[in-house]
Amino acid sequence: MAVAQAAAVAAPVVAAASAHAAACVSAACRRGTSRWALPSRPPVGTTAGFRWLRRRAPTRARPRRASRATGRGRGHVVVAEFGGTYEDGFEDVHKNIINYFTYKATHTVLHQLYEMNPPSYTWLYNYVLVNDPLDGDYFLRLLAKERQDLAERVMITRLHLYGKWIKKCDHAMMYERISKENLDIMRQRLLETVVWPTDDTSAGESKG
Repeated sequence: MAVAQAAAVAAPVVAAASAHAAACVSAACRRGTSRWALPSRPPVGTTAGFRWLRRRAPTRARPRRASRATGRGRGHVVVAEFGGTYEDGFEDVHKNIINYFTYKATHTVLHQLYEMNPPSYTWLYNYVLVNDPLDGDYFLRLLAKERQDLAERVMITRLHLYGKWIKKCDHAMMYERISKENLDIMRQRLLETVVWPTDDTSAGESKG
């Protein structure tokens, strides 16, 4: 009897507590403060079940930190000095010169094979379509694996062409050509930016 009376007395309290808890959970879900949001229903016409959507807890706005010395947040920073960084030498230029003479020698050999050995010309032509002679060393290594005779011919030809270029190259003339080209470019740019007076403007000034 005592147990039944206690249960009858506690029933309203338990019901009220349950209702209060349900209301709190519902309000938390609406505010987005609960860890898990309400399940979303699948689109109409699909057979997929419910999916629990993870909701991120609201984060407080953090004050922006001052930019560090590393340059973060300050945009792009130019590290190299104007004019290039060539304190250690011009090895990249040397490499490009060698690659260019490999390219020039390959085309010279192609021209020779076109007249003297058409089958080899066709083979090398198709090889060049896939492999770039400007790759230099890599191009010749692959060529030597396929056709060592052609690779040796290209290597001998590029050395011969470089020897001829050394005898004909005038460094002083090259310096003058670069200087002249720089001046021509700046002169052309200056002419493009100058606003020339029109005929109407000249006539108006003469009347005044």
